[in-house]
Amino acid sequence: MRRLRAEARRRHVSIAALLRDAVDQVVPDEDADRARRHEVLLGAAGLVASGTGTVARDHDDVLGGERW
Repeated sequence: MRRLRAEARRRHVSIAALLRDAVDQVVPDEDADRARRHEVLLGAAGLVASGTGTVARDHDDVLGGERW
């Protein structure tokens, strides 16, 4: 408890705020984690070519067909 009080004083925050920050670092928020994964996936979109040159036009057939 002494260490918590000293750290809270050093940061000029309450012990409760210090504990919330610690929990946020150790136990990630599912929504924040999901948003991070979503951003990674969106960043990957369009990085590679299919080789067919027709995916934009034929995406339903390509993605729903036997090929995948």
